[in-house]
Amino acid sequence: MNKKIRVLIVDDSSLVRQMLTDILNSAPDLEVVGVASDPLFARERIKQLNPDVLTLDVEMPRMDGLTFLSNLMRLRPMPVVMISSLTERGAQTTLRALELGAVDFVSKPKADLSGTLHEFAEEICRKVREAAHARVRARAEQPSSAPVPPKYSADAVIPVASGSRRLHTTERIIAIGASTGGTEAIRVVLEGMPADGPAVVIAQHIPAAFSGPFTQRMNSVSAMSVVEPRDGQQIVPGHVYIAPGDKHLIVTRDGARYLCQLSDGPHVNRHRPSVDVLFRSVAQNAGRNAVGVILTGMGDDGARGLREMFDAGAPTVAQDEASSVVWGMPGAAVRHGGVREVLALERIAEAVLHLAASTTDVIEDAARLGATG
Repeated sequence: MNKKIRVLIVDDSSLVRQMLTDILNSAPDLEVVGVASDPLFARERIKQLNPDVLTLDVEMPRMDGLTFLSNLMRLRPMPVVMISSLTERGAQTTLRALELGAVDFVSKPKADLSGTLHEFAEEICRKVREAAHARVRARAEQPSSAPVPPKYSADAVIPVASGSRRLHTTERIIAIGASTGGTEAIRVVLEGMPADGPAVVIAQHIPAAFSGPFTQRMNSVSAMSVVEPRDGQQIVPGHVYIAPGDKHLIVTRDGARYLCQLSDGPHVNRHRPSVDVLFRSVAQNAGRNAVGVILTGMGDDGARGLREMFDAGAPTVAQDEASSVVWGMPGAAVRHGGVREVLALERIAEAVLHLAASTTDVIEDAARLGATG
């Protein structure tokens, strides 16, 4: 008989504690071994019960959830799933929790909690299971904050329209997909990119209320300009385009220009945005002029799309198992045969820049051959 995953619930609301207990205990492989109304009680319960996973509310009396999480990840790292509110403030706090080491989060409904929380039962149970198998590492109290060089404006990098094909700088696209653990993995990659780096398009599984704050946070740590794209917005170097929550991001082509298209199409692999959707659009419209990157995440979204990019001639990279929070998506991509290199997270930015530069060399060589042939 398989051992059940032991869960400790930390929430100041007795209603939420009871509802989460009912939800988790209804799953045959999950067991709530205890509850705590605030972090100080939780500290003692962790010592007594040694749970596999902690669910943690953000705003609680006596000690806020972030302070508790920061101490926990320094002194006794363990898998934590945040229970957060679908508000801008809740989103900012939750993203900070992911920086500090939380594995994932579940968003509480804004209203009618007792009537709607059970609608999230499947998501809650799934994320607790994922957390139980995640790699959790001790974290410093504060994430690194290297100086960020000045950002280029769009005017400095948008090519001048002309009859000749002098647009090779706009033809390099780096496409990134991620899920569980991806908000921090994306931060590491973007911090390694220069201000005039190739354009980056990203699909990260994230709710609509969280994608705006996540984009703002990435813009604050990246030398590149990080935005949520508008439908029809041109893709240019020095910019990062993160798919808005609940929208597919599709790369389309208008002559030599690449554009962002946003879609309300059906969820793919249960996700919108879907990494497979983004990667397929890049494979079809950029081909070998792109670089594909798949980062940490549960499931297999992106594995097929990355194989399509690989088959179209694009170099592809997957995050390695040791540095991934969950090696689901990268592992699935490797099994699908669409990965050229498997690298530790801290090596990916440098490798991608090298691959993008090599891609440009191929394009320019082909152009010269065409001109002299």
